[in-house]
Amino acid sequence: MFGKKKQKPEIDQEQFALIENAQRRVKQKKRLYIHFIIFLIGAIFLILANTVLGIAEEFKPFGLEWFVIAVGVWLFLLFNHIFNVFVTNKFMGKDWEKSQMVKLVAKQQNKIETLKEQLPETNLQKKITATVKPIKNLTIIVAAGENNEIGKDNNLIWHLRDDLKRFKALTSGHHIIMGRKTFESFTKPLPNRTHVVISRQKNYQVPEGVLLVNSLDDAIDAAIGDSQPFIIGGGEIYKQAMPFASKIELTRVHSTFDADTFFPKINKNEWQEIDSKVHDNNEHHNYAFSFLTYKRI
Repeated sequence: MFGKKKQKPEIDQEQFALIENAQRRVKQKKRLYIHFIIFLIGAIFLILANTVLGIAEEFKPFGLEWFVIAVGVWLFLLFNHIFNVFVTNKFMGKDWEKSQMVKLVAKQQNKIETLKEQLPETNLQKKITATVKPIKNLTIIVAAGENNEIGKDNNLIWHLRDDLKRFKALTSGHHIIMGRKTFESFTKPLPNRTHVVISRQKNYQVPEGVLLVNSLDDAIDAAIGDSQPFIIGGGEIYKQAMPFASKIELTRVHSTFDADTFFPKINKNEWQEIDSKVHDNNEHHNYAFSFLTYKRI
């Protein structure tokens, strides 16, 4: 029932960009230094070739020694290289263009946020509601701790016998929609239920009888003939399904847990509790819990 959020390595992108830029600048300056050394050696060689070796002594274009013109052209190329390294690439290169683009995007984002704040909240809610319509009888079923914890390492963080019995009783004979990691947490497909697995992996293999789709929309379409399909996890699928669901069957476990996957917070302005049943802890249940049913207002 539970999906584990993918852990992303924490990398300081700003520091990484500074290192890349420093390495690029070092390479540019090395090339400039080599250019300067070759210019000095080459200029000396040209002067000696004309004045000492007497090469092309009579060749004087525009009344100037030919080596003067050659050194002048080479010096122009050197100054152009210096300008590119210390002016163009420093202030108007790709980094400059990128920084300008980031500034423009930030300004546009600030304008959008300002406009959002100016909109009355009720009007904004109406627009969201008009865009996303709940689907009749689409039910979310979940067990969550007091802080909405639902799983850790793609596993259950409790074992509640009566909760499992309730899950089986409610979902039997229906489509159960889940993410790939939730499906992989099962040792085998659950009996008497049609499994609809959401995965972005094109070559993901599922057993015969299990339906594989690429999105929540496709999963809901696959269960269109079911009188009450269930969303059973994991965390990201629950989050995507919240605007579409018309009912939530929640087992609230009355304790807090170490978890890496969480259920979205239930907005009491959108959901009404219509049924509840408290279950104390006993020899078969390490934690007290409540069966709660919410219906969209």
